[in-house]
Amino acid sequence: MNFDRKDYSNDVLLHLYQGLLKPRLIEEKMLILLRQGKVSKWFSGIGQEAISVGSTLALRPDEYILPLHRNLGVFTGRDIPLDRLFAQWQGKTTGFTKGRDRSFHFGTNEHHIVGMISHLGPQLAVADGIALADVLDKKQAITVTYSGDGGASEGDFHEALNVAAVWQLPVIFIIENNGYGLSTPSQEQFRFKYFIDKGPAYGMEAVQVDGNNVLEVYDTVRRLAEDMRLNPRPVLLEALTFRMRGHEEASGTKYVPQELFEEWAAKDPVENYEKWLLSEGILDEEARMRFRETIKREIEEGLKVADAVPMPTASLEEEVRDMYRPFEAPAQDPPADGPSTEKRYVDAISDGLRQSMERYPELVLMGQDIADYGGVFKITEGFVAQFGKERVRNTPLCESAIVGAALGLSIKGKKAMMEMQFADFVTCGFNQIVNNLAKSHYRWGQNADVVVRMPTGAGSAAGPFHSQSNEAWFTHTPGLKVVYPSNPHDAKGLLNAAFEDPNPVIYFEHKMLYRSISGPVPDAYYTTPIGKAALAREGTDMSIITYGMGVHWATQLADELNLSCDILDLRTLLPWDEEAVRATVRKTGRVILLHEDTLTGGIGGEIAAWIAEHCFEHLDGPVQRVASLDTAIPFSPSLEKQFLPVQRLRERVEKLMAY
Repeated sequence: MNFDRKDYSNDVLLHLYQGLLKPRLIEEKMLILLRQGKVSKWFSGIGQEAISVGSTLALRPDEYILPLHRNLGVFTGRDIPLDRLFAQWQGKTTGFTKGRDRSFHFGTNEHHIVGMISHLGPQLAVADGIALADVLDKKQAITVTYSGDGGASEGDFHEALNVAAVWQLPVIFIIENNGYGLSTPSQEQFRFKYFIDKGPAYGMEAVQVDGNNVLEVYDTVRRLAEDMRLNPRPVLLEALTFRMRGHEEASGTKYVPQELFEEWAAKDPVENYEKWLLSEGILDEEARMRFRETIKREIEEGLKVADAVPMPTASLEEEVRDMYRPFEAPAQDPPADGPSTEKRYVDAISDGLRQSMERYPELVLMGQDIADYGGVFKITEGFVAQFGKERVRNTPLCESAIVGAALGLSIKGKKAMMEMQFADFVTCGFNQIVNNLAKSHYRWGQNADVVVRMPTGAGSAAGPFHSQSNEAWFTHTPGLKVVYPSNPHDAKGLLNAAFEDPNPVIYFEHKMLYRSISGPVPDAYYTTPIGKAALAREGTDMSIITYGMGVHWATQLADELNLSCDILDLRTLLPWDEEAVRATVRKTGRVILLHEDTLTGGIGGEIAAWIAEHCFEHLDGPVQRVASLDTAIPFSPSLEKQFLPVQRLRERVEKLMAY
């Protein structure tokens, strides 16, 4: 292994040595503790330390790094106190996740690190968002994120690199090519030989380094970083290396040919660099031993502190509270004597979006065709002229990457909105929403200040992929808030409230309401409180609890039957308004739960169960659910009509009234 010191001082070279030595000695200690049962799981980075250490020490401390399992050198390179790292691995409260997550599944803004989730690829798009925030703020900074060769097969890898290239974001994507994805060798993962072949296809520079040569990694990243700060662009950096232990310790290494271990053992990054320093007279035996003893002492002291911390005591209140960033929504009523304008549902959404953009200069809008074209439903028409293309951004067709980028923007203190062109397409970004946005605050205290707009619903004979009602996918996910306005007034107010709320909000808007209903909407800025239902109609014979289009179906039927009923518009589906439900059940004693979503697993079943538990004594008949069929939504209008619950609602109302 050849080391070229170039013009680096002895201090720099020795600093790299200490940086290499520290994670190696920590790992050796952790493997002992693992066998003793004091650590539950360990993903070893032995043999790959030079990548983490070289790249981390080449950056400024305020530049973000997004590491993986085998990047201990990132955390030690950022001088995280060892007692906190050890407490994290032990599941102690003094770690970074209060015992809620393991290993490197955490972030720390203090040290400018955003850890992984187990799905590997999603963090690459988060790096895009962090870098985008720097570009928007005109800050000369880069972001570094890592992928293994196995994880690079995921769609998130492609999406993140493509977005970074299209938007020219200053991200170094480091690919740790160690030849295996768990037990699957490279030839069974992909057909190319080197990852640098991918760079030109994305329109980005690609560089390859010896990932076991810390000086080469350090020098390459340092040079790239200096240039990318001045000339923002992404770079793919492939680091050739080898994993000397199993994917994690329990998996073993029997699937790896022994000759590979022998070949790569001769390339050990710590031993080779140490020998070179000794041979060059930069390091002597006394200093070598002193460095080792100092680090070992630091490890023992850190373990002593971490070991003394008791295991967490479960607190129901704290666990529930920490799913969301605390937020008390201030009253934002429009002036009582202020002017109102008759607006369509679609125009009310556009008005709220425009006023929120004016109110929050840090708010960035992202979505397919939302810039000059104004979106497929024209909600952002004219926004580019007012706010510019930096804040109103067309995106490639890559829902996962854009949701991930939205989280990255939030990490840098910005607000983000991502428009799903149709709610059906959210499946392509589902993992980012339910595992990254929803869990981020609970895991490490980082809120996701993100609104995902979801044009939803049937009625236009658009078939199975443009007409679904999929809100129940998200009402089952703690950490999200889910709103669904039924009228123009609430459409504007709930959207404004969603942007005020620092938690992730899924905002459903029914496509068939866009241009079919109108109503008075205050011209001034105002909010409709999240979590509060409203009575759309009052009566005494029964309660129809619904939301979205269901409010209009129920109202029309009540008019036709001259029915005296409460129509409770939930407006918010997570968290839904228990007290409003309780009040209407007490009042009428007869309840129908109506939604356009399919019956099984819909929110109607959840509310029905809650009523049975908490309001049983007030019921004068069985709680009824009316919903769409448990089928995919069909294309032909006659089939769609049968699928939707409108006719079944009439039958159920008549049945319940006769009970």
